[in-house]
Amino acid sequence: MALAPPLSSPGFRVSLIGLPAVGKSTVGRRLARQLGVDFADVDALLEQRLGCRIRDFFAAEGEEKFRDAESSVLEELVAASEGVIATGGGIVLRPRNRQLLHERTVCVYLKADPKALLHRLRHDTRRPLLQVPDPAARLTELSAEREPLYREAATLEIETRGRSLQMLVDAIIKQLPLTAAPADDAGRSER
Repeated sequence: MALAPPLSSPGFRVSLIGLPAVGKSTVGRRLARQLGVDFADVDALLEQRLGCRIRDFFAAEGEEKFRDAESSVLEELVAASEGVIATGGGIVLRPRNRQLLHERTVCVYLKADPKALLHRLRHDTRRPLLQVPDPAARLTELSAEREPLYREAATLEIETRGRSLQMLVDAIIKQLPLTAAPADDAGRSER
């Protein structure tokens, strides 16, 4: 397993991955503010560059073109200066993205039970993959499909259940210095 960059290295970056609605953007903003670094949201940057909502682009151009654009934004962000990056839930679908996240960032997997996320998603119309008759079943499928990919990309894993926003940010900050040391699967997970 590659070493994550230590906090003192130039270009230190933290990325957040996980299922839709797990809180990547919210946690990312607060984390960046507390670390005193820039924050970037892949989905927000994509919408800005595409000139339309992700859902509309997805419907018009298809998932493959969306994933191409998403990968391009990720490449730019990991090459940029230090900061915190909130990704889209499906960014881990491409092997190159997983590699970039794992090797060029301290990649934090925000873990959540799909059932716990349904409350947040019940009125969501922004996420194209969840605009189906049974969003609960679809979210469970996405979780099963992506869990091993999230774990492959992750430097560390943080369980979100029962934690406030500040508790999540504190848990990440507490573990950041530990990411400079080699870690095995047990070392990646939160204790």
